[in-house]
Amino acid sequence: MSNKEKQCKITSIGGSALIEGIMMRGPKCTTIAVRTGENEIHTEELKVKTLASKSKFFRLPFIRGITGIVDSMSMSYKALAISADKALEAGEIEEEQSKFEKWLTDKFGDNLMKVVMVIATILGVLLAVGLFFFLPSLMYDGLAWLVKYVTSLDFVGNFGIGSIDIAENVFFKSVFEGVLKVVLFLGYIILCSQMEDMKRVFMYHGAEHKTIFCYEAGLELNVENIKKQKRFHPRCGTSFLVITLLVGIFLGLFIPASPFGISFLRPVFKIVLLPLMVGIGYEVIKLCGKHDNWFTRILAAPGMWAQRITTREPDEKMIEVAIEAMTPVIPDDGSDIISK
Repeated sequence: MSNKEKQCKITSIGGSALIEGIMMRGPKCTTIAVRTGENEIHTEELKVKTLASKSKFFRLPFIRGITGIVDSMSMSYKALAISADKALEAGEIEEEQSKFEKWLTDKFGDNLMKVVMVIATILGVLLAVGLFFFLPSLMYDGLAWLVKYVTSLDFVGNFGIGSIDIAENVFFKSVFEGVLKVVLFLGYIILCSQMEDMKRVFMYHGAEHKTIFCYEAGLELNVENIKKQKRFHPRCGTSFLVITLLVGIFLGLFIPASPFGISFLRPVFKIVLLPLMVGIGYEVIKLCGKHDNWFTRILAAPGMWAQRITTREPDEKMIEVAIEAMTPVIPDDGSDIISK
């Protein structure tokens, strides 16, 4: 039975896993739910003025993908900070502070978490740019130089191999860079999945997906109904990232291996084209979420496979948190329904 046969509707409601909690985003409001005790769940509405609400221009195809990412990052940043604070207050995160951490606490007080989040965001962006844009290009250039050097040696030439110049081959370079990016991404999330704290985040991720599926199936939002649902959703952020990486391989075919004779400019050009990659990736993920056929299943397959790493089966307590996050964002007028 296909996903569409199981679902009686498709909703625009989406969410993300937090530290001991979940954020759900509906067409009219966004809610955070965080487990703060055995029988206690803290919920609050997250108020953020999104770009999409400011102008119709930001809701145009391809443009909406870029603004959607900006809005999602802004909300996720605030939601993570809130969930971390609540988890600390509830004692869900317990670890002895180092001397440096104590100094930071004394220095920044209640603003410590905000400072840490800002620093982590900046370092994360710099690391992502280095790993996913410059490293693959530099590694390919190094490999191309090595191949050229080896094939220039006399004993290699004696075997009739001749000189092989792959440095300027755009196809090989784009495929190499793309495959390496996917490997780095999967390797990163596999490493993260081995951390106990991240395992719980991935379990909350699974609870988020299952709860949305339950709602789309037209069932009452309770623990038993949600437990029966799948945890792999075609509109997941993991799928979006994988698809965007694959789009990058295609767009890389149109960027010279060494623009203006300078290979270092290729990753710079890719960074400039990142909004286009994001825009195309967003439209593809919306297509996969709205339609269920052989074509969209092929498009969604890599991302759905990656969700086997980024989602885990949740426990009942986590599902209860997902219900608390989901219920307030469901509009009474059905404005969240994309199709039936």
